[in-house]
Amino acid sequence: MTIHRIVLISGDGIGPEVAAATARVLGSAEAPVAWEEELAGVAALEAVGEVLPQQTLDAVRRRGIALKGPCTTPVGEGFTSVNVQLRKRLELYVAVRPIRNLPNVSTRYEGVDLVVLRENTEGLYSGIENEITAGVVTSLKVATEHASRRIARWGFQYARDRGRKKITVMHKANIMKLSDGMFLRCARAVREEFGYDDIEYEEMIIDAGCMKLVQDPTRFDVLLLENLYGDVLSDLCAGFVGGLGVVPGANIGNDSAVFEAVHGSAPDIAGKGVANPLALLMSAVMMLNHLADTRGDTRCREVGQRIKRAYNQALSDGQKTRDLGGDLGTEDFASAVIDRLGA
Repeated sequence: MTIHRIVLISGDGIGPEVAAATARVLGSAEAPVAWEEELAGVAALEAVGEVLPQQTLDAVRRRGIALKGPCTTPVGEGFTSVNVQLRKRLELYVAVRPIRNLPNVSTRYEGVDLVVLRENTEGLYSGIENEITAGVVTSLKVATEHASRRIARWGFQYARDRGRKKITVMHKANIMKLSDGMFLRCARAVREEFGYDDIEYEEMIIDAGCMKLVQDPTRFDVLLLENLYGDVLSDLCAGFVGGLGVVPGANIGNDSAVFEAVHGSAPDIAGKGVANPLALLMSAVMMLNHLADTRGDTRCREVGQRIKRAYNQALSDGQKTRDLGGDLGTEDFASAVIDRLGA
């Protein structure tokens, strides 16, 4: 039996707690994986003096896949985001954020089932900033045809493979005619050149798109966005279904993929055993599906489906952590999922 070796980056704050709970669920479900633990973030800084050690990067490149908990990023000062560094250095050019309502998680919206696809390597997140003179800073938005075509091709193929019917590109090409205009032209060209006419396609100026999302998110299917827009809208859309604690995330490139909880490290509750492990557990299910798709191991998909059914059933039965209105701790919720794996 093939065992897939996965790099486990627990991260900071509540990261080690939710990572341990997730690993316990996968172990109980007999997922065909083995963990190789590596460091990133503040934990790595304290241990080896850098937030993203070469050893960690080498391990992800060697194994091709990682599961990562949240890593702390200082605001306005300090070290560069570990997440941004990982995406750039491993060429993880697409971020995938599925957004759907979960059983017994009450929100203002029902029937939400959309996916945000975000270009992950350029735009304003290139981090090219300069202080021209005191009090005057410029930030350079970098956009390339290569990256724009690459994410468009990936997005259309993703939609087709998963039976999605429509892609909406949100943009500000009415103002940023060159950069966002190129993103639109590349999406149109890819759809025509590669015959994705079975996928409905629409373009929407992003401010109007935000309004329409809030009015009725169920009218959207797949959102295809450049980096900054994708970052903002993926969190906005998470709010439709209960927040960042109930949505998974993945960063995927041609050679490597990192699946992660997209919420913060929550240092204020670290060590208290109350953090919700669901986001990382859902990301682990995405990881298992990715293994099935890329390595042809159908056992991974079967295990992923069992875990998904189990956490959906746990939620339906009212087994929820405090952030969702329940009273379970981190390990209690993991146990509730494990108890339902055979259901």
